[in-house]
Amino acid sequence: MKKQLLAMACLGLSFLGNAQNTATLQADSGKVTINKHIYGHFAEHLGTCIYGGFYVGENNTKIPNKDGVRLDIVDALKKLKIPNLRWPGGCFADTYHWKDGIGPKAQRPAMVNTWWGGVTEDNSFGTHDFLNMCELLGTEPYISGNVGSGTVQELKDWTQYINLGAGTSPMSKLREQNGREKPWNVAIWGVGNEAWGCGGNMTADYYANIYRQYSTFMAGADKKGLFRVASGASDADYKWTETLMKNIPHQMLEGVAIHHYSVLSWGEGKKTSATEYTDKEYFKTMQQALLMDELVTKHSEVMDKYDPKKKIALVVDEWGGWYNVENGTNPGFLFQQNTMRDAMIAGATLNIFNNHADRVRMANLAQVVNVLQAVILTKEEKMLLTPTYHVMEMYNVHQDATLLPIKVKTNTFEFEGEKLPAVSVSASKDAKGLTHISLTNVDPKNPQEITIDLKGAKYVSVAGRILTAEKLRDHNTFENPNKIQPKAFSGATISGNQLKVKLPAFSVAVLELK
Repeated sequence: MKKQLLAMACLGLSFLGNAQNTATLQADSGKVTINKHIYGHFAEHLGTCIYGGFYVGENNTKIPNKDGVRLDIVDALKKLKIPNLRWPGGCFADTYHWKDGIGPKAQRPAMVNTWWGGVTEDNSFGTHDFLNMCELLGTEPYISGNVGSGTVQELKDWTQYINLGAGTSPMSKLREQNGREKPWNVAIWGVGNEAWGCGGNMTADYYANIYRQYSTFMAGADKKGLFRVASGASDADYKWTETLMKNIPHQMLEGVAIHHYSVLSWGEGKKTSATEYTDKEYFKTMQQALLMDELVTKHSEVMDKYDPKKKIALVVDEWGGWYNVENGTNPGFLFQQNTMRDAMIAGATLNIFNNHADRVRMANLAQVVNVLQAVILTKEEKMLLTPTYHVMEMYNVHQDATLLPIKVKTNTFEFEGEKLPAVSVSASKDAKGLTHISLTNVDPKNPQEITIDLKGAKYVSVAGRILTAEKLRDHNTFENPNKIQPKAFSGATISGNQLKVKLPAFSVAVLELK
């Protein structure tokens, strides 16, 4: 209970009992930009995220593609406005040797993906394929370097291959031989992944030294232009964050990562079903999702001790729901369905990130296609958009907008004597002067009315969209791909300086005020 109260205090939330929810929006006090990179995504060589997801092969005549990349996925992600895409892992990153994925595809050596399903990969999707795909998507690449099983020289060569100008080094000449003259100028690099676990089972002190070594030799189009992300803590390991902030010179460090999943148990087969979860499992999953606020708050406090000006970003580069895989699928492929529960996780988590935008400046939902809390699912020629996709599409109005302070007093979502805040809210003002307010009601049974006092601006109209469904466990299927999708929302009205909103149970709404 103390943890829940702390999380609510950090969000500016407090308990109300069963009275109407209230909030105060200060429309003229915005100082912090909500970095668009908070809305980033993650594509690992895992299951059918890459092969059979993004990449269907250049010779595929059934599925429209460009250089093997599905065009329907490209179109969907452009609409989502994804700002960055993390690749090639995950745990896979620390077993990936990039030179195996360049040059003529018929000559590339195969490898066994020991982390995910034990399948053999032919390396037909490599550096050129990924970076060219990012250009097609109009998104910024975020590359995770191999620190666990790679070498300093290997990472140095990779950064030179990608970033140095034509003819300036053996690596840029090799890139030219493989058909690419201009450098891609990739700025965002992860120096290893989960170094405390699958990335090498390192101690924090050891990894801090390894980070210093590897990052010293990385090359960019402009060395100062690199955004290097240290492999950060799992969940509440605040000591890990403190060790990195204390032992890595800050001029060598642009971001520190953390990972947190909304998972109830890490035992195989002991997680919840993606679609047939109980009410208790729903509550516990949302408890884990809302714990993100406490984790971000406390990691930020540690970083503030060493970086009070907040120059170093907190990067939540893995988050989302993690459940049992669908029946009959490879346990190592992590394929799971996506219901309105996932929409609740997405809406509440993105509100948390927005409200902590002073320190959280990048995040990556795990993962894009066919893996974990995916925004897209594919089955041969078919493709569907999940409830999570729709939430992120609705919320993209916050990208690079100015965060507006909002304090909320919320009712509680109660289950078996435990309580969670029912309503979460974030707000911003975009470059056109439009104010957007996003609201999530995680209570699966009770609608919530909220009255928002509007301070510092005069608004005359409100419009919006809402995502909800008939049942909490509803989801889109290949037979009915549009069962859940955003609809126009008429449950908000402005009268004077008050905005009144009626949120249905388990719903996400985004309002636009003029």
